[in-house]
Amino acid sequence: MQNLFLRYTTLLLSGAIFIFSLLFFNVHESISWLLVISAALICIGVHDIIQTKSSILRNYPILAHFRFLFELIRPEIRQYFLEEDTSPNPFSRNQRSIVYQRAKQQLDKRPFGTQLDVYQAGYEWIGHSITPAPITTHDFRITIGADRAQPYSASIFNISAMSFGALSANAIRALNQGAHKGNFMHDTGEGSISRYHRPENEHEQGGDLVWNIGSGYFGCRNPDGSFSEEKFTANANLPQVKMIEVKLSQGAKPGHGGLLPGSKVSAEIAKARGVTEGVDCVSPSSHSAFSTPIELLQFIEKLRTLSGGKPTGFKFAVGHPWEFFGIVKAMLVTGIHPDFIVVDGGEGGTGAAPVEFTDHVGVPLQEALLLVHNTLVGCNLRDKVKIGASGKIITAFDITRTLALGADWCNSARGFMFALGCIQSQSCHTDRCPTGVATQDPLRQRALFVPDKAERVFHFHDNTLKAMSELIAAAGLTHPNQLRPHHLVRRVSPDQVRLVSSLLPYLATGQLLEPVQLQGLPDVYATYWPIAQAESFHPIN
Repeated sequence: MQNLFLRYTTLLLSGAIFIFSLLFFNVHESISWLLVISAALICIGVHDIIQTKSSILRNYPILAHFRFLFELIRPEIRQYFLEEDTSPNPFSRNQRSIVYQRAKQQLDKRPFGTQLDVYQAGYEWIGHSITPAPITTHDFRITIGADRAQPYSASIFNISAMSFGALSANAIRALNQGAHKGNFMHDTGEGSISRYHRPENEHEQGGDLVWNIGSGYFGCRNPDGSFSEEKFTANANLPQVKMIEVKLSQGAKPGHGGLLPGSKVSAEIAKARGVTEGVDCVSPSSHSAFSTPIELLQFIEKLRTLSGGKPTGFKFAVGHPWEFFGIVKAMLVTGIHPDFIVVDGGEGGTGAAPVEFTDHVGVPLQEALLLVHNTLVGCNLRDKVKIGASGKIITAFDITRTLALGADWCNSARGFMFALGCIQSQSCHTDRCPTGVATQDPLRQRALFVPDKAERVFHFHDNTLKAMSELIAAAGLTHPNQLRPHHLVRRVSPDQVRLVSSLLPYLATGQLLEPVQLQGLPDVYATYWPIAQAESFHPIN
């Protein structure tokens, strides 16, 4: 209640001044100016509350206008007092502005050239062609699980895993409705399929879902927390569910379990997850349905069968290399392979884990993606397994770069949060999100007007892929699946640049299957491939 009072302080104060001015107007006509100003502020405040375009204005009537004023004058004072537009914290103002502009259908052009330092080490660009390709479409798609009973044609840009409970009901609704309009997929996060992921009207269609199943088996669990085939089958065969994703770990908190305190386990969250309302909801740090690489693949095969042949895979953040090598060796031993692997970079962020996990645990996306791609190529499995990638992917160039490094598609979490109106207040873990995106507070999330934000989600996706179509056309390509590392150039020093293909190691097809070639490979393969085993996640002693 105290927080609510603070949010509406300016409006309440304006009302009090108006009443005071009205009472004493006949006595002191000189206060007429106070009457006019307070009345104007009340009108502004009421308009802020009832309008539907800006969540922050609905939650902070009148007061939020000072933020917009500050944003307006910021370019003039930034060089003296504030960080540069290109300074990430954790996302730069330029990155957020691109999302806002594309989501709102505003001009995303920039006068006077780039603001980036093109002579700084690490600067990257895509090589363009003298004979650019014609732009025929921006609806770039790939087929996942082509040899399964229910293959899925996926967009190359999709919504990453974010659970109901972490995000508000209105945020989930807006994301799913935007995904439906744009024909791209929406990962449920380990919080399972809530009623907000589903269309409100049974005659309507919802956005395509990737059902994320974590170690808590939410939505498919027995009372003791173990996996339930019966409950899984009921959800997995929903027409809206297009793929099944087993979550091994995530970039935000790799190797770390989770706990949603009982005070936050509402009736709706309890129903979606299959847990008891008001009781602590625990996500163990590891799965109980399997304990070895072979058992993991057998579990994936079981889920694929129970779902009627829907593409099934797993998501993880790379940790010990020998553990992933063990999974790939299990693919070779059993002949079972996932239809996809989603690689989550260690640069992910959350308020649900200690800061050390955010800063010092988990392999960053570039190295993680390279390891997964190379290992599959080296075992002649790359054509059987599609790779998704997630980790601070916001712009068309981010997607282009990630696909060139070896991914087949990209997921974005915070990009779509920005499209919903997130202002990066970094208060997700406090339940006091000012824009109604990451909160369960009914009044705060009311500020997020679903129809408007669903349109913004759709436009952000659509305009980002339009920008990407122009990028790859400039490179002389017609589809992102033609991107390769040699299309990227990276500055390594003020006077040297290199093709990324010459900077990063790439394995040849089947190279890991030839023991005599191991010593000539990068250390990670030469050292850890021989000691990885399909029968255990632990290395051979």
